[in-house]
Amino acid sequence: MSKISRFFKGGGAAASKGRGGPSPQEALARLRETEEMLSKKQEYLETRIERELALARQHGTKNRRAALQALKRKKRYEKQLSQIDGTLSTIEFQREALENSHTNTEVLKNMGYAAQAMKKVHENMDLNKIDDLMQDITEQQDVAQEISEAISNRAAFGDEFDEDELMAELEELEQEEMNKRMRDVRLPSVPSTSLPSRPVSTRKRVEDEDDMKQLAAWAS
Repeated sequence: MSKISRFFKGGGAAASKGRGGPSPQEALARLRETEEMLSKKQEYLETRIERELALARQHGTKNRRAALQALKRKKRYEKQLSQIDGTLSTIEFQREALENSHTNTEVLKNMGYAAQAMKKVHENMDLNKIDDLMQDITEQQDVAQEISEAISNRAAFGDEFDEDELMAELEELEQEEMNKRMRDVRLPSVPSTSLPSRPVSTRKRVEDEDDMKQLAAWAS
């Protein structure tokens, strides 16, 4: 029997004592009832304190004895109220501790159930068989990889060519395409109209310059 199972099943004198005690739910219910009762007592005391304070103000200097008695009662109520505050704090701390203990117990119990379920599942498992199974899976994966590589290599059969030959053929195709584009380019045509004639003033200036050159030549 596992430690978790013994923890929940218990045994011996401790288990026999625990059977007569209250359950966590019952104890929590009692603590909540006590808190509610003390809260009501707080409200009552606060009301009485306000009433006694009002009486003390009402009597004031007119009836100092009655005013002092009211203040004494107010002090007693305040003392009781302070004691209830401390009691409520203690009960609240105990209730929270009990709730946490109950929660932890439920968590451990569920974890124990889960551990037992895992143990039951693992009872039918043989580690040697698992190792053999994983080895078989690994071998089959290797075989599948080899088959895939073999198929891909056969599919590429006949695709081995001379790279230089392919590059030469590609350059030849590119040159043909370039020559074709050059033939398709049309040069601009020669204009059919005659060029404009030289201006008259310019032609006359040239003729005068020729005459002057002839005269200079004759005189020399």
